[in-house]
Amino acid sequence: MLTYKASIKITLRNGILDVQGKAVEKALHSIGYDTINNVRIGKYITLIIQAETEELAFDKTNSACRELIANPIIEDFEIELEKIN
Repeated sequence: MLTYKASIKITLRNGILDVQGKAVEKALHSIGYDTINNVRIGKYITLIIQAETEELAFDKTNSACRELIANPIIEDFEIELEKIN
């Protein structure tokens, strides 16, 4: 069995209002960062997964994201795998 580190980047889908991003953008403008716009806030998750192959590790991670880690209705996610043994 091989061990992989999965790095998952989760962002709101385009067209979904990012309330947290808007709040950060407004705060940035209030302290003088007027040239920063379209702030989007996301999540970054790492996990360790054991699988026979990289393909199986990706499939398991992808399934976990679709079922629990991300909300596929409003969020997109990207997975990067790194073999660690």
